[in-house]
Formats: sequence, C-alpha cells, structure tokens
Amino acid sequence: MSQSVRTKPDGSDRALSEAYDTALLDLDGVVYAGGEAIAHAVDSLAAARSGGMRLAYVTNNALRTPDAVAGHLGELGIPTEASDVITSAQAVARLIAEQVPAGARVLVIGGEGLRVALRERGLEPVESADDDPAAVVQGFGGPELPWGRFAEASYAVARGVPWYASNTDLTIPSGRGIAPGNGAAVEVVRIATGAEPQVAGKPLPPMHRETILRTGAERPLVVGDRLDTDIEGAFNGEVDSLLVLTGVTDPPHLLAAPPQHRPTYVDADLRGMLTGQPEVTAEGDGFRCGGWTATAGTEELELEGEGEAVDGLRALCAAAWTAAGEGVCELDPGKALARLEW
Repeated sequence: MSQSVRTKPDGSDRALSEAYDTALLDLDGVVYAGGEAIAHAVDSLAAARSGGMRLAYVTNNALRTPDAVAGHLGELGIPTEASDVITSAQAVARLIAEQVPAGARVLVIGGEGLRVALRERGLEPVESADDDPAAVVQGFGGPELPWGRFAEASYAVARGVPWYASNTDLTIPSGRGIAPGNGAAVEVVRIATGAEPQVAGKPLPPMHRETILRTGAERPLVVGDRLDTDIEGAFNGEVDSLLVLTGVTDPPHLLAAPPQHRPTYVDADLRGMLTGQPEVTAEGDGFRCGGWTATAGTEELELEGEGEAVDGLRALCAAAWTAAGEGVCELDPGKALARLEW
C-alpha cells in the first residue's frame, strides 16, 4: 500500500499514552545511554504504564538476552518482564528457523542474546566454520569481540553458507559518545567475502513482524531516537512514530529527513508520551506551532517568534519537509536553529 508523503508532524488532542495501546520503545538513546537512565525516562514510563499503556522494549542490540535487559531496566527503576523485551536476535532466529532444517547448526558471531534466541527456535549454536553450520548469524558482540570471530564468519560465508545479520546499525550510543555498531562489524565480513547478509532488525519487516507477534499490539506507537531504524521501521510497518531527541538524531538531520524518515510526532524526551501534541498549522507562506512561525526561504529556513524550542522545531519540520516534498531539504537551517539555541 502506497503512503502519502508526510509534510509536517501531526498533532494529537489526547495524550499519546491514551491514543495508543502499546509503546514499542527503543532502548539505547531513548530509555538509557551508557547503561544509565536518560532524564525523565523512568517517571514518564511509570506514568504511561499506570495509565494503561503497555510498554514493550524493542532493540536492535542482539548482545543481551531479554532476561538480562529486563533485569537492567528493573535496576533503573522500570519494572519489566522478559516477555516485554523484543530483540533483533529473536527476529533473526525466527528468520533462520524458517529457512534451515529443524535442529540445524548455526555459527554464531556475537553474544549470548543470539545463542539464547537460536535455542528458543530449536537451533544449535556452534563456534567454528568447521562445525558444518547450515547458517552464519552475526550480531553485536560488545567491545571485547575478538577479531578472529570475523575471520570465522568469513571462512563459512566464502564457502557459500547462508549469512544472516541481526541488524546493520553502523553506530551505537554509549555513555562516552557514539561507538561502532553491528553494521560496522558486518562490513568487515562483507569486505572479506563480497557476500550480502539477510538482515532481520529494524527497519526491516522481520523485526516489525516479531514485535507484533510477541506483543499483540493493535494500535502501536514506535518510540525511537534514530531515523534510519526506528522511524523507517515504523514507516515500513505503516504505524505511527514518536521521535525523541535524546539519542542519535539531531535537529539538522531531522529537518533533512526524506519521507521514510519523517516521524509522526517529535518531542524532546519521553515526557512527550504523556501529553497531547500541538498542531502545526499553515500560516501565510509558512507554518506555525506554538509561538513560532517557520518559512522556507530561497537559501535557508527562517524562524520568527518565541516559545518552547521543540515547537519551533516542529514548525521548521513542516517548512523543510513541505519544501522538500519527496526529496531532502537542502536549505540551511543554521540561523533558525540558533534561535532555538539548538
């Protein structure tokens, strides 16, 4: 089904936690960074849960098991069951199980999360290309993953063994900044072999399917910080999304987003789940949100007014996305964002 091109963020008269039955929350950059809770996350999630919204945590990070993730969230003050956690390891394990014989061996390049997910599907994790694997699966293995593991994957893939990847995020946020993600590790094997893996994680359909199968969500809201995984995944699944600006995406990237990367809603952090969203309305040649009016000039985006910074950003999104249409806005946002002190 074709989708219309989004030209502005939506408004909502109701709190998002009331308008949607399930929040499909990314973790890194949304709930925590570097293992520590992001400001306002714990209280916002507690309030959404107490109001009746189901919370599900959907992560492309295949390193940890759902039990481990749930335990970590509990330590942060977010009570969570393992069944509330959906990982790209689970999505890729289901994908592999549908394509190889029952009980098949799978060469694992990654962490315990992959091994547990494979066993859940009746598959046998192995460690060597010489173990006659029916598939190779690669997922984030943490900073201590030995270089030799990439060689092991390359030996098997070069022999024609089917290759799968939990996800291809090139980066992952950490407490010290942005670090290489599983996508960077996948590139190592791609360079060595010339092969292409089947990928399960966000933004691709296997991850969305896994999430819906495990949560039973009927009116889901994807909540994320990345345009190319969370927001594009929502676009591909034809569900609504909320972008929070606590992780990877910054305002310039948001303003330059192509159609598949444009979120339904934009907010500063997870407190945006608990409120309605203001309307962005056409006004003259521009767009108004709160006390701000944004227009697209010949060379730059322009912003006038005052008020909440995120309202100004919403108005700028409308001006930029409308000017870009099906493309990417190339107007300079620098002066406009400076007015918002972004």
